[in-house]
Amino acid sequence: MLLGFKTVLGLAAASLMLVVAPAAHAASERPLHVPVGEMSRPPIGWVEFCSERPRECASTVSAPRDVVLTAKAWKDIVRVNKWVNDTIKPMTDLEHWGVVEKWSYPDDGYGDCEDYVLLKRRMLVEAGWPPEALLITVVRDLRGDGHAVLTVKTDMGDFILDNQAEQILLWADTGYRFVKRQSQTDPNMWVSLGDPRPAAATASSR
Repeated sequence: MLLGFKTVLGLAAASLMLVVAPAAHAASERPLHVPVGEMSRPPIGWVEFCSERPRECASTVSAPRDVVLTAKAWKDIVRVNKWVNDTIKPMTDLEHWGVVEKWSYPDDGYGDCEDYVLLKRRMLVEAGWPPEALLITVVRDLRGDGHAVLTVKTDMGDFILDNQAEQILLWADTGYRFVKRQSQTDPNMWVSLGDPRPAAATASSR
């Protein structure tokens, strides 16, 4: 039996409400921003990266900035995240450089998690994004391994760019345990995050 246009439209709207309403309620119960704690020690990989590339890490104290998440801004981070994830091939630091931990730009097309993060951050800064909103972050992933992601600070929450995931998620939806990240006021200062349990600062190759 063919249904009238108004009937079909009404059924579609009702179905949409069944999906959207619970999701909106769940989102309202989740914190949009990662809780920030006390100052923390920077990862050794970052310290050595800055020692080798001092101009990359030169900074002055600045005010925290969250990006207004417009449609264009969302397209920017989706585009950069997808391009880097699709272009760079995963390789451990031991395989790549013969050392356990080395942060570097994956200019030869290979890298591990923090190298993906460095490239995404550089591309977004070159596109005009404020560095204060692009924070390198150390987490424990779903396996409990150390892992690096890029936190994008926006007015709609902290979103995560991750080489282990195609989809960009709000931090609370990743299932990760957030350990530490760069301070918004100074990228060379790091702050502890959310979960107070101790965790190693070194990220794995995944």
